[in-house]
Amino acid sequence: MSTPTKQESNMLYPALQTLLKHVSSRYLLVNIIAKRARDIAAMNDGYDGDLYEKPVSKAIDEIAAGELRVTVPDGL
Repeated sequence: MSTPTKQESNMLYPALQTLLKHVSSRYLLVNIIAKRARDIAAMNDGYDGDLYEKPVSKAIDEIAAGELRVTVPDGL
């Protein structure tokens, strides 16, 4: 079995279980990541250079670090 490349190993971090400690469901997790990634991309829309980190990766890292708080209204 070969050693995973840097790109392949990044796909494993952070683990899904780590992210789900901060969010109650996979469905909600995907929606939060997508919304935050769109917000990050919009903030950098006028920036001409390359982004240091992709918006989706940045959003995932923010959730894993607990920097992004999600509140769901009761009854949803």
